Amino acid sequence: MLQQIYPTPNHDYVYELNKDMQFAAAHYIPHEDAGSCQKVHGHTYFANITIGGDKLDESGFLINFQHIKKLIHKRFDHTVLNEDSRFSDQESDQYPTTEVVAKTICEIIQEHLDTLEHRPQCLQVFLRETPTSYVIYRPKKGRVS
Repeated sequence: MLQQIYPTPNHDYVYELNKDMQFAAAHYIPHEDAGSCQKVHGHTYFANITIGGDKLDESGFLINFQHIKKLIHKRFDHTVLNEDSRFSDQESDQYPTTEVVAKTICEIIQEHLDTLEHRPQCLQVFLRETPTSYVIYRPKKGRVS
């Protein structure tokens, strides 16, 4: 992946970890305002996930980079996002727009981080959908949703 400089979230944590990854996925936005995006189409998404914390785990990690990749890449790579349980729930009105996917990635990561004794926080998800379009999702301090 090419070196990319991402906007930095403000925080007071001692450690800041950033994980870059890409995944290929298809989606569609079933809403009349989506225009041609109502049809199934695919992207190679580029994501940067920022995690902060003050303490490391017993192995010296804020979080192991491999865990982040397993949580996101394994789940979304070569899938149709609309078929993922986060978007296909009949009660969900959240279509997998880039904004919603970025928020969902943050939620998935934070759910895992909440199980760790040292409680790191997902501070930002930068998600590029195309070479010219990206979204940054930053949860409000103290909450992901």
